[in-house]
Amino acid sequence: MTFRTTAGAAALVTLGSLGLAATPATAAPAAAALPVTAAKAPPEPAPCAEASMVKETLPNGTTWQLCWRMDRRAGLVLEKAFVSSKRYPQPTQVLESIRVAQLNVPYDSGKTEYNDITEYGFGGVYAQDLTGDDCKGGSVREGFDGDDQPQRRKLLCVSAEASGLAYRLNAPDDQGNPTVFSKEGHDLVLRTIAKVGWYEYVTEYRLHDDGQISARLGATGDLSPSDYVNADRGWPIGKGAKDFSSNHYHSAFWRVDMNIDGKGNEKVEQYDTKHDGQGERAPKLVTTKTAITKEGTFDKVNRRWWRLVSPTSKNADDHARSYELVTGGGDRYEAHPETKPDVTFTENNACEKFATGNDDPQCATMKSILDFARDKQNLKDPVMWVRVGFHHVPRDEDQSPMPLHWQGFDLVPRDFTATNTLTPDGRGNVNGQN
Repeated sequence: MTFRTTAGAAALVTLGSLGLAATPATAAPAAAALPVTAAKAPPEPAPCAEASMVKETLPNGTTWQLCWRMDRRAGLVLEKAFVSSKRYPQPTQVLESIRVAQLNVPYDSGKTEYNDITEYGFGGVYAQDLTGDDCKGGSVREGFDGDDQPQRRKLLCVSAEASGLAYRLNAPDDQGNPTVFSKEGHDLVLRTIAKVGWYEYVTEYRLHDDGQISARLGATGDLSPSDYVNADRGWPIGKGAKDFSSNHYHSAFWRVDMNIDGKGNEKVEQYDTKHDGQGERAPKLVTTKTAITKEGTFDKVNRRWWRLVSPTSKNADDHARSYELVTGGGDRYEAHPETKPDVTFTENNACEKFATGNDDPQCATMKSILDFARDKQNLKDPVMWVRVGFHHVPRDEDQSPMPLHWQGFDLVPRDFTATNTLTPDGRGNVNGQN
């Protein structure tokens, strides 16, 4: 039997009083990272203590404010996220909470399998103190590590990073003058690192200046030296046709609780687009909406997507505010029924914390998302469980250290604002078929 080692877990250190909120990184800023500045218009009252708050304004004027904490098993937890921009300056809540809810790691050999979140965790002794280039160009925030005897440590990296071209348009401005509108985008990036066995995991949330939220899990560290197999279940890593490092899965789950405009009670909608006969020049397509009113599990098919939509909050165009789920690559692990669905919607229940291995005594019979959804409760306050899988076939380049590989998904604002939050002067009159 193979056991995971805790060698290399971070040493615990005490870093001072509760009022110490942040420690600047000592490394010189990287070229791709930009300093963040304090937000000028935070929502009032503040949803959490200053030591647990991130409140930053990106170069394009978008302000994000949220609370963060470390959970012994889930690691980094974000809560009470608000966003505002120059064009839409009123801070508006977009998210109640988001966190990693499981990481299932079975090896193709069938000899080894881990549930890294519920068996080990991304907080406590597994959380890593940030050092070196871990937060180059950003600032390191201190917080409690979530252990049973919590220690205050340097755990969270906060940085503003250029995200590339946000938009480009060659068109007349509001006065009819020919103009090229071009803008670089920026993300507020929150990052923690955990070491579980030979792997090191980077939990990262990228809060874009257009209101999008990207949840990502990065894997690095080392290939397990005890998991080498025959050729049909691995890849040759050593010299010649030998030392076959085992293929394995990373099935990651996130628990997402939206709270659009602080009103909650979102509705879940599924959209499907299918062929609908032949048009004059091309086949026609038709898009249909299905209201998901009861708990259940759902799979991604071509041109299918979901959104959580507020029944009461509307933008300036009188359109219901919502966030759309955009799934990433999702290798499905068929061996477990819990790792098959791409997304699961359940009624909010505080004791349903983990996608599998849920052991809260208040949910004695609720061990996995399948149990959560089995009774088909009406969805009044939905929680979304997103699964993103990755089948890792090792390669020579994975030694050593292993380059980061990522898996995750996006939450994209849909009708949250009447126009682009980054709309420049000169295009403000464009709204609808002008």
